[in-house]
Amino acid sequence: MKFNIQRRMMTVFLYWGIVFLSMNYLWANDEGKMTKNINEWLQLGPLDMPLPALHNEKFDLKALLKFQAVDIQQWQPKNGATISWHSEKALTWNAAKSNGEMEATLNSEKNKTPQITYLAAYLEVTRWTKAELEVRSPHLLAVFLDGGRIATKETSEQEAEEAKTATHTLKLETGKHLLVIKALRDPENTSRWTVSAKLDIDETFGETAFSINTSPRQVMNIGHLVDSPQISGVSISADGQLAAVSLRQTKPGSDKSESWLEIRNTADGSLVQTYRGGTALGTITWAPQGNKFAYTETGSDKTTLWIIDLDTGSSNPILRDIKAFEGFTWAPDGNFIIYSLAETPEKDERGVKRLTSPRDRWPSFRTGSFLYRLDLPEGTRQRLTAGALSTYLGSISPDGRKLLFTQTVDDFENRPYTKTSLSVLDLADLSTETIAEGPWLGAAKWSPDGKSLLITGPPRLFGELGVNVPAGMIANDYDTQAYLFDLASGKPEAITRNFDPAIDNAVWDNRGNSIYFLVTEGEYNRIYNYSLKSKKYNKIETDVEVVNAFDLAKSNSTLAYYGSNASTPPRAFSINLKTGKNILLTDPGASEFQDVTFGEVKRWTFKNARDVEIEGRVYYPPNFDPQKKYPCIVYYYGGTAVVGRDFGGRYPKNLFAAQGYIVYVLQPSGAPGFGQEFSAYHVNDWGNIVAEEIISGTKAFLKAHPFVDEKRVGCIGASYGGFMTMTLVTKTDLFATAISHAGISALSSYWGEGFWGYLYSSVATANSFPWNRKDIYVDQSPLYNADKVNTPILLLHGDVDTNVPPGESDQFYVALKLLGKEVEYIQVADQNHHILDYKKRIIWQKTIFAWFDRFLKDQPQWWEELYPGE
Repeated sequence: MKFNIQRRMMTVFLYWGIVFLSMNYLWANDEGKMTKNINEWLQLGPLDMPLPALHNEKFDLKALLKFQAVDIQQWQPKNGATISWHSEKALTWNAAKSNGEMEATLNSEKNKTPQITYLAAYLEVTRWTKAELEVRSPHLLAVFLDGGRIATKETSEQEAEEAKTATHTLKLETGKHLLVIKALRDPENTSRWTVSAKLDIDETFGETAFSINTSPRQVMNIGHLVDSPQISGVSISADGQLAAVSLRQTKPGSDKSESWLEIRNTADGSLVQTYRGGTALGTITWAPQGNKFAYTETGSDKTTLWIIDLDTGSSNPILRDIKAFEGFTWAPDGNFIIYSLAETPEKDERGVKRLTSPRDRWPSFRTGSFLYRLDLPEGTRQRLTAGALSTYLGSISPDGRKLLFTQTVDDFENRPYTKTSLSVLDLADLSTETIAEGPWLGAAKWSPDGKSLLITGPPRLFGELGVNVPAGMIANDYDTQAYLFDLASGKPEAITRNFDPAIDNAVWDNRGNSIYFLVTEGEYNRIYNYSLKSKKYNKIETDVEVVNAFDLAKSNSTLAYYGSNASTPPRAFSINLKTGKNILLTDPGASEFQDVTFGEVKRWTFKNARDVEIEGRVYYPPNFDPQKKYPCIVYYYGGTAVVGRDFGGRYPKNLFAAQGYIVYVLQPSGAPGFGQEFSAYHVNDWGNIVAEEIISGTKAFLKAHPFVDEKRVGCIGASYGGFMTMTLVTKTDLFATAISHAGISALSSYWGEGFWGYLYSSVATANSFPWNRKDIYVDQSPLYNADKVNTPILLLHGDVDTNVPPGESDQFYVALKLLGKEVEYIQVADQNHHILDYKKRIIWQKTIFAWFDRFLKDQPQWWEELYPGE
């Protein structure tokens, strides 16, 4: 009892002060380095940390130091912020600084319990910087940078002047980094408990590039991009009162991820229930009636289909451990489910393969997809389709008696060299009837009255019916249109022919009076309602600039959607279709981005040679200063898609801006979403119009923005955009450097070697081939113009890319090397058209930053660190 009273009194009189040099000053030493003391910290603790009961010499203070009582990897310390240490104790981060070494005045002879405290400071750099860190204390300590342990001091010295140090060479990339020291007091050591830290920075990096503070406010970094939770789907109940949001988050440092489901009230966004586990949970789909839904759970390549009834609280695995499960759809009355399974044929053990089609090069070509029926609640199953061709479900008739399904075959005589048939399957006797066929026929959905179909496809799906381009032009088949198909007469009607946005998705309302479209409209993805009576389009006002997906309640009262803005991570909403009120359902990235500062995003356009306005936007760095001169990155695609205003992505403009660049994004002629005439300029052009617009647009942009240094402008593009990068450097010396990811250097080789080359070319070079259009396939190929390149260029390519084979970068690299041009080529092992591996994606992203820093900031150190020995 006496001991406990003494402990309490000691706690009351415990004095903990941080004592550092009076100024956080910087000076140069004789070795060309600048020394910077860290005199500002956020402090958590101290608190007692006794050794475990029954411990022996194997578990000593060193083991206690190594033991992590809390996961600091997710820490973002802030002055005044409180964390729950355990149920009876909460700790608060407090700012701590004064005029000397950090010091704890403790009676070490009386207090024999080890203690720990955490010190945190943010190191902020405006460029890649190298520094030597030294932390000194007579007691034990461990040092962490961005959650990873970088140095340890496991010794205890009785004399302060003999205190040893923990050291580490820091290599800091542009942005903010969290430095944490875990200090452990040795109760047997009578020396004052002090800690001091300093940094030695090479003068090469400059005094202003480095600062130390205790604010978590920062610019966006790669971690924000790849580690924050993402929304993968939304679904809404039949009555519109509940919405389900599917979420996923990558586990930091790995390719593994966790997925979970949230059920939320659409009226106020409140959380009703969460389904979370270690396996992969798929997007849920609500039943047509009641508060019942189904979702998939996948683990070890097997899938279980669960049905949850919120009214009864039941949870039933209606299909368990199914291999090769692909997807499912509820019947209109909820009495059965149609699902699909994949079937993979056996390989030829002789190691040879006779191709049956150009598509037979695809790994999945011989894998069939077939339909099954699952009756509820019995769980009995019936196989519905089989045969040589895959069958894909379109929709189920309103009376539940028939299915729409599609099949695709080669059609070498007509573009796009495949043909898709739309057929009806009678569930009573499994008889089939083909009702329509066409090139790249898309989705097909029954009207609520069962009398017509809503079909999406290219402008020429039904001949010239959907085409709206001037004479002499060929419509861009990627500019998707919508049609109504009357089942009685077999006649289609083109309902979007004069509607400029391209159709991404289409859904009937439950009464069949209107259709809801998800469309690409310029840089935006929006929702429109189309009235069949008035034949007018009404835009649904949402709280995001880019809607990724939506789901309409059967009651027609509510709609759920998710999407993002140019500088806002994805969020999910519900919208009351009568009042137009949007309700936030979830903002999964809120905590990760709460202290992130973004620069402005502004619209900027110019007129092309045809006097047509070319859309574009500018990303400004955080804390933009118009009196400064900034380097600039120009980004484009130029193919059959716009560069949308969605957040993040593979080429994150916000992240480029956070690195200190002005980013100019433009939408050259040829992309859908601006009308069929605009998109038709893509056909048989292959870079001529687009290159001219990028060059003239960039020149106009530089003239209009004097804070951009015209001598420090780089460009980057991927896939078709990579082809455009290669093309640009053969046409202009405007850019100081260029980056091409998965670019096409020879149209003739890509046409035949890429898995989808000849199919893509059926649109991009309609009716044009290597044997009849040498002016396109040779003259417009960057490879045959390589001698005109004067711009340093970086080539990036996944070494198993099946879309644009790596040979496209291989041959351009060889040509430029033989010509003595400045070129680098980075292959990413075991990656296809997109870099998906977690660690490889990060190094790939850093490679892009380091290359631009090298040529646009005259800062080669990051590149030399990544790729030494040149």
